[in-house]
Amino acid sequence: MTIRFINYTMFLNKTIASIFGIGFLKGGGTYAAIVTCGLIWLLWQSPALQNPWYLFAITIFITALGVYVGNKVEPEWGEDSSRVVIDEVAGMLIAMLFIPANLYFLLAGLVLFRFFDIVKPLGIRKMEDLGGGLGVMMDDVLAGVYSNILLWAGYFLWMKFGK
Repeated sequence: MTIRFINYTMFLNKTIASIFGIGFLKGGGTYAAIVTCGLIWLLWQSPALQNPWYLFAITIFITALGVYVGNKVEPEWGEDSSRVVIDEVAGMLIAMLFIPANLYFLLAGLVLFRFFDIVKPLGIRKMEDLGGGLGVMMDDVLAGVYSNILLWAGYFLWMKFGK
């Protein structure tokens, strides 16, 4: 009976870490980020959820959950497994925090986030040294932060010169 519970728990952890199996696809990180863009777009369309603090709360929850499940699946899947894509979800959410609801910003956020996540410049790779679920999540968190900063810079430039 206990063994079954442990198996179900690990199955749930793997399901969450891989975002319902997306992590098993080739290029799963990109697919997870794209799916997250779709969810962000849906949130933006819902009048009840347009308050940016909802996205903030979801981001905090997903990031904390990612650290937890990252720690749980690492013994079986190995360190920073490509199957774990909840980190891409958190990073993409961070990239879009408090950004005006606009399809162009969403697409730019996707491109910027994937660039920073793949290339890992400016100390992003160093975050992986934290190890465990924290290391898995923090490189994507920082990639999301850099993306968010550039999106805000683009927004202010657009407001100043684009109109």
